[in-house]
Amino acid sequence: MNIRRLRYFVKIVDLGSLTQAAEVLHIAQPALSQQLSTLEAEFKQHLLIRTKRGVTPTAAGLVLYQHAQIILRQLDQARSAVAAAGESLSGAVSVGLAPGTAASALALPLLQAVRLRHPSIVLYLNENFGTTLSELVMNGRMDMAVLYGFRSVQGLDFVPLQDEELYLLQPIEAAGPGDAIRLHDVFDLDLLLPRSYNVVRKLVDAAFMRSQRVPRVIAEIESIDTLAGAVAAGMGATVLPDSAALHLCSGGKLMRRRIVEPVITAPLALCLSSHLPLSAAAQAVKSILQELVGDLAPAVSEG
Repeated sequence: MNIRRLRYFVKIVDLGSLTQAAEVLHIAQPALSQQLSTLEAEFKQHLLIRTKRGVTPTAAGLVLYQHAQIILRQLDQARSAVAAAGESLSGAVSVGLAPGTAASALALPLLQAVRLRHPSIVLYLNENFGTTLSELVMNGRMDMAVLYGFRSVQGLDFVPLQDEELYLLQPIEAAGPGDAIRLHDVFDLDLLLPRSYNVVRKLVDAAFMRSQRVPRVIAEIESIDTLAGAVAAGMGATVLPDSAALHLCSGGKLMRRRIVEPVITAPLALCLSSHLPLSAAAQAVKSILQELVGDLAPAVSEG
């Protein structure tokens, strides 16, 4: 199998166009088409479906695409490891951070610690939804991700990091007395929450369901900045893990109150591929990340 052809194939699928792939790869389109035909002949399978809008992988092409990503990533890791043998750790390491999590508070400390200890490592941080990040890790396009919830997913491992309690976030002028609020008193509040596939939303829905109630959701918002702005404008309250709520309260316009009776906790986990080994550089970043979470835990629990 020709590694160059695999790279060509992955780029074609990524872009969904032979023409665009040829431009990016700096190769004539007829030559690229010939490389693709050779690859299809090697596998004795049609790998792409050509349409007026571009190309999409067949079922066989999708399987090859997934394996090709793994092969190419491992090859890049091998090259980096060989080049760095006997030298300081180097290479690119990608870390996903789910928005509205303790991970957000870890981003800057992680950058600083990696820069200080391993200046030759180039750290790539991607803040995105948990489902997107887990798919990237599964496909070998991201080394690790910090997100909420544990899922039984083939190809993924979840390493527990810490549990965070959920807090109600309100404008200061609308918040009641005390730093805690019973779940029963949240029942009739207008709520601004993420969509139903979000882990925090699932936890809130489940807590309400146990009391045979449904949250009074007036809007579904994924952006933390928009969510904070809507709450500050008095449109409603929201529910967030303590780290995110504490961060948004720093501006002085919002107040967070711990939800009790019952307390609701969100498990924070490190998502890793179960079949792709981490490079030496990624292992070092993983260790730093776990160390930083350990330092963060007491602050979160005291909040």
